[in-house]
Amino acid sequence: MKRLGKFVLRFVALVIVLVLAFVVSSKVWTWQDDRKAELTTTGPYTADLESLKKHPLPKWFQDAKFGVMIHWGLYSVPGFAPKGKTFPQLLATEYGHAMTHNPYAEDYANSMKDPESPTGVYHREHYGDAPYSDFTKQFDAGLAQWDPDRWAAQFKAAGASYIVVTAKYADGYSMWPTQVRNPHAPDFHAQRDLMGELATAVRKQGLKFGMYYSGGVDWTFQTKRVNTLGDYSFLHYGEDYRQYAVAQVRELINRYKPDILWNDISWPTGSKRLYAVIADYYNTVPEGVIDDRLTTASLGRQFMSPKPMRWVFDQLMHGLLKLPDAADSISTPQEVPHSDFRTPEYAGFDSIQTKFWQQDRGIGGSFGYNRNEGEADYTKSPELIGELAKASANNGAFLLNVGPSGGAGEIVPAQLSRLTDIGAWLKTNREAYDGTRPWTQSSAKTAAGDTVTFTQRGGDLYATVLGKPKGDIVIQGVTLKGPATHLGVPAAVAVTATGGNTTLKGADGSYAPVYRLKIS
Repeated sequence: MKRLGKFVLRFVALVIVLVLAFVVSSKVWTWQDDRKAELTTTGPYTADLESLKKHPLPKWFQDAKFGVMIHWGLYSVPGFAPKGKTFPQLLATEYGHAMTHNPYAEDYANSMKDPESPTGVYHREHYGDAPYSDFTKQFDAGLAQWDPDRWAAQFKAAGASYIVVTAKYADGYSMWPTQVRNPHAPDFHAQRDLMGELATAVRKQGLKFGMYYSGGVDWTFQTKRVNTLGDYSFLHYGEDYRQYAVAQVRELINRYKPDILWNDISWPTGSKRLYAVIADYYNTVPEGVIDDRLTTASLGRQFMSPKPMRWVFDQLMHGLLKLPDAADSISTPQEVPHSDFRTPEYAGFDSIQTKFWQQDRGIGGSFGYNRNEGEADYTKSPELIGELAKASANNGAFLLNVGPSGGAGEIVPAQLSRLTDIGAWLKTNREAYDGTRPWTQSSAKTAAGDTVTFTQRGGDLYATVLGKPKGDIVIQGVTLKGPATHLGVPAAVAVTATGGNTTLKGADGSYAPVYRLKIS
């Protein structure tokens, strides 16, 4: 017993020493990383959290309810990914290779590394053993047909207020002639200023210009195959990548002054260096906004990078993600100390949120162009319009992705038709969205079972019925008074309120009619 007691004491002492050593090491790592924080601008914002929190959410962004995201890059050339299962479904059922079997065509550069994956098989059949970088030749050849002004006109016609385009995805290819040298792939960037041309085109149409940057993942700096969430989250990135990401994002800020800085996955430095970049951004673009995908690096995250530690993490996650709805929670990033808006993916909030948010989703299962997807795989226009309406009613916006094909950047007809449908609907009903704010409640139900969403501007309340109502619409549990107008229809609409319900007379069967009522 005495020997056992001594062993236990020694074990406890060892654990305490290891914990203390880890805490001290973490403090040292943070101190060393913080020393590299550099503010390159002068202005009202400094590299500390309290300063950044003073940045107000710009009115233009609160007013804008619909934007278009564009995933376009070398992966647009092969344009391939398997379909059939969503990413959350893969996590729950095929965790061990979820990252190489996922439905995201933009992940081609990683998925092709797995010879057993559908992408690996497709690549061998069509391109043999050619490296991913070979797609630059076909992409560049297609650029002769790319027309940024055409894109901008299409997005304007769709009713979008802003766009967000992939400046650098996880494949590491920079879509502008960057002057920041990649030590592992020095020439892996566009020679033509694709970002500059697109920025000019969309701003000429009166749209805001946003840029996506994959800060947390770059497969030119980390070449191991990513199979699991553990690999995706914890494979090691060194100081060379931290310096590279900081320099590239500052280059994007100074060169293009993006209205939205949309980082993905996480951020490779500690907090102080991140805050310096954000402060530089706000000082350069005072009415710019940043998203919430900015979980910072730490010694703890690097501690998880060895394979045994990732294995432990993956075993825990594999079990956890089998629980009901657990995989779906991956789609909503956890809140970070500072951001301007939240970004749930293929998901939304069903209640009015205090913090502004933006639902991000593709038209199909992939963000990048996937030649496997066709009309039957794309979400129908009424559902997309419904997502826009629900997001707006709950203090959010809707960012719908298109995946153009090849270097020519052709938006495939089935995707373009969705944009056209949304644009036609917004042409009639835009006043119920742009510039509005949430009402006291975000939604109700009709007696027929349709959802009704509400937005408000001053004394005007807008009710959108997400269905094809014909005849009388009975909104349950809401008492409203007239007069009312069906947007796009000149005749007044009779309104009666009885028994705690409101009846709107004479719906014509059109999809998602919007009614304007005076509430003050």
